[in-house]
Amino acid sequence: PAGRSKGSKGKGKGKGKQEEKQWAPMTKLGRLVNDGKIQNLEEIYLHSLPIKEPEIIDHFYPPGSLKDEVLKIHPVQKMTSAGQTNRFVCYVLVGDTNGHIGLGSKCAKEVATAIRGGIIAAKLNLIPVRRGFWGNRIGLPHTVPMKVHGKCGSVRCRLIPAPRGSGIVGSPVMKKMMAFAGISDCFTCSCGHTRTTANFAKATFEALKATYGYLTPDLWKPTNHCKSPFQEWSDWLSQSQKAAY
Repeated sequence: PAGRSKGSKGKGKGKGKQEEKQWAPMTKLGRLVNDGKIQNLEEIYLHSLPIKEPEIIDHFYPPGSLKDEVLKIHPVQKMTSAGQTNRFVCYVLVGDTNGHIGLGSKCAKEVATAIRGGIIAAKLNLIPVRRGFWGNRIGLPHTVPMKVHGKCGSVRCRLIPAPRGSGIVGSPVMKKMMAFAGISDCFTCSCGHTRTTANFAKATFEALKATYGYLTPDLWKPTNHCKSPFQEWSDWLSQSQKAAY
């Protein structure tokens, strides 16, 4: 009997793995991505569509191309009638080192669970980072296109364009985030309690998010408005929805 139970367990695990591989999208955006109607992430960002499923990000990045790193794990406590309960907050950074970066956090009783949840949160929070030049437009963009700043808690963080070859002039956390975003040269300036890694990372993330918030003169050309994917594929979405049920 013991052998049988082990065997059944093994089968169960195997089945679970196969089921995990098959992604059943829950959102309209997920269904469009799964069916190949949306070709790249930029289409999603262009229309500011909220990403609610981490599999959408996985769909655009082959395994291994999206790097993730744990920035900080710190324990938090809650006082209860039975004593203290300990939990762990995990801050995770994901990026493709080519203009996309995500920062996520998760609190859980176990470290492994917190890391897994943090990676999912970071994927859902993936943003595009605009890159530019310091002087002449020679070669590929290598730094931030303009001075940007972000803040979180008491931490203020400023990113300043730097000439090619300067590297990242900043703390180790800053260097790590810039590498994940794909920025090779940047001067940085920060104030506040930057030892709080979580707030420092969030402030830097806000600054990187602001790079696409500025309307620079090279973007003054008339905008060619195109339909949102939901509008473009509305008939397909309504038909396939009926078919699914």
